[in-house]
Amino acid sequence: MKTYTNLYNKLCSYENLELAFKKAKKGKASKDYVFEFEKNLENNLLLLRSELLLHSYTPQPLKTFILRDPKTRKISKSEFKDRIVHHALCNVIEPIFEKSFIFDSYANRKGKGVHKALKRFDYFKKKISCNGKKRANGFDNNDVTGHALKADIKHYFEEVDHEVLLKILKRKIKDYRLIWLVKQILNNYKTQVEGKGMPLGNLTSQFFANVYLDELDQFVKHKLGIKCYIRYVDDFIILHNKYKILKNYKELINDYLINNLKLELHPNKSKIILLRNGVNLLGYRIFYHFKLLRKSNKRKFERKFNVKLKLFNQGLLSPEEFISSLQGWFGYAMWANTYKLRQNIVSRIGIPLDIPA
Repeated sequence: MKTYTNLYNKLCSYENLELAFKKAKKGKASKDYVFEFEKNLENNLLLLRSELLLHSYTPQPLKTFILRDPKTRKISKSEFKDRIVHHALCNVIEPIFEKSFIFDSYANRKGKGVHKALKRFDYFKKKISCNGKKRANGFDNNDVTGHALKADIKHYFEEVDHEVLLKILKRKIKDYRLIWLVKQILNNYKTQVEGKGMPLGNLTSQFFANVYLDELDQFVKHKLGIKCYIRYVDDFIILHNKYKILKNYKELINDYLINNLKLELHPNKSKIILLRNGVNLLGYRIFYHFKLLRKSNKRKFERKFNVKLKLFNQGLLSPEEFISSLQGWFGYAMWANTYKLRQNIVSRIGIPLDIPA
């Protein structure tokens, strides 16, 4: 295995910190804290560089808030300067680990994402059901053969073990100064159990989540030889036409998580289900011949839409602002069979819009 040394000087270079600033600024340029930092950009970056080189850098306490989207999550927000450091770190080490990640890990990676994962699921469901072979005496065309192990890791971000993560990183990273910085970032998040947990909302947490669970990916693909496997953060799904085989995989994977990563499958959210009953995946309920939106996601959209529609009708929201606020949701909804739903939404706002089928 190739190892990497002398990465810290590259991380601390002015060029890397400037690039990290531009990435941290993206989508936040109108924020006051970005404006203040940029007013004296060169001096601020040079001061940050000195703190990193002298090992006097200490991240500021995280700001925590609760987000209900639709499930309740605790989000921890870093100071802008610390976000620059996170980008600087990922700029240097992400390419090193990205090379070894499996193809079917889809979260927080360039060229991947939700829609690529959905396409891959469609490919796998055809493969294990013999291109949608209908069961004998099947009720309809979606009554196909095959099963899915839909699994979730219990309290993943709260249970990540720092010692295990550092051990994984040190296999490739032989620069003690860079490891020192990783420890500074990890220790800035306080949990009930010392040495465990990463904050939701940090760029480094997203990256470390993939590094940590790449251990699981490698076990699944190369030790168990599983072909139809997709992971998105701490959720994963395995498709197979035999229930007993999936049951065995579930037990082996849970044993591996407990013994090697100090994690475990969620007992209530890790189940083997029939493909014909539909599979909940990444906000959609997927059947063989069509996709639906999750009911909770539709309810959440309806609540937000009604508030914005009221503001629009009162003249407090311009047509441009209202349409712009809908574009993201339309982009998500169009991946499911929602043409009539989207048509109904457009009819309610009274603005002519093209609705892709």
